[in-house]
Amino acid sequence: MSCGQTILDYGLRSIGIGARLLPKTDITLCEQIVLIGSGMIWNVYLALIAVIFGFFAATLVATGKASNNPFISRSANWFIFLFRGSPLFIQFFFGYELFVILPKIGIDIPLGFTTITLETGWFTKAWLGALIVLFLNTTAYTAEIFYGALRSIPRGDIEAAESFGMSGYKRFRRIIWPTLLRLAWPSYTNEAIFLFHATALVFFSGFPAWQQRGDAIYYGNYFAEKTFNPFVAYPIVAGYFILVTLVIIFLFSIVNRRLNRHLAPERRSRIRYRPQIIR
Repeated sequence: MSCGQTILDYGLRSIGIGARLLPKTDITLCEQIVLIGSGMIWNVYLALIAVIFGFFAATLVATGKASNNPFISRSANWFIFLFRGSPLFIQFFFGYELFVILPKIGIDIPLGFTTITLETGWFTKAWLGALIVLFLNTTAYTAEIFYGALRSIPRGDIEAAESFGMSGYKRFRRIIWPTLLRLAWPSYTNEAIFLFHATALVFFSGFPAWQQRGDAIYYGNYFAEKTFNPFVAYPIVAGYFILVTLVIIFLFSIVNRRLNRHLAPERRSRIRYRPQIIR
């Protein structure tokens, strides 16, 4: 089989398009590269959705932690402490066990004029259950980053907005929110990179792949077992993660330049990737 045919057969195999059966004998380097690259679709999906929704949820949690209402601030603080204080790997297993005990037939939600049933079987699958855990985890870490940036906003900027008669929402949208993002963006970039790397843990958690449509680690592990040579499959996985990491740094750098466009060049912060050895 040519490499071009391999791409046609397995390029989108992880999302159910193409050949269903995996190669079992005479596995070529092209097959490993294509299938592992196909699995990266799920890693990108998990990271992208978790980052997008976690970004907005973290904003609410961070502002909640800074609230003068003790119930709201303590609730936000405990949420952050819970997900930052426990290992992500344990959160995966706890989340899976929690979703398993949900009723298999679904949960009925009465709306008065009708009743809808929320399907619960999908929560035990990696594409949804693991996504929820990643979303909660990145929300907690991002909220702490945003809270620190919120506390670092110069008081004079807020007082100037108040002197112009800006309302609370307008002051937040025009002054506090842009300054918060500018201060937090370099650290938030590292959080987004770490979250993408954390998607590699999904394979080792209790969440199974749906219909054998696994991520990059799923295919890397498969080829390592079939060829008895982990020094080919896993470096390919690492190479894909490095490439996507470079894309993340590039995209976040564009946003960072946009946020700091009003500053002098020597005062603009730069995105620097700082790997976290222990978290």
